[in-house]
Amino acid sequence: MSLQLHRPDGRGGIERRTVRDDGGWRRQLRSARWGSARPDGQLPELRNPEMNPTPTWLAVMFWAGLAAVTFVVLLLGYGTGFWN
Repeated sequence: MSLQLHRPDGRGGIERRTVRDDGGWRRQLRSARWGSARPDGQLPELRNPEMNPTPTWLAVMFWAGLAAVTFVVLLLGYGTGFWN
């Protein structure tokens, strides 16, 4: 006896589960999100509301600022003899 084919009937016994074939397991895996399962065959626009892209100028300023701070720290470290 398999639990896949039988389920509890609510009165302490088990009843046989009817097996239905919906066209195979591949049909069950198809999701409407992907283009092959959609009527028009096109992929939907998937947005990510949690991510806001960083503007290019802000990213450039961040990396340039980080480089400048690193350069100043190195200059101060070697200039004061901290790393000697």
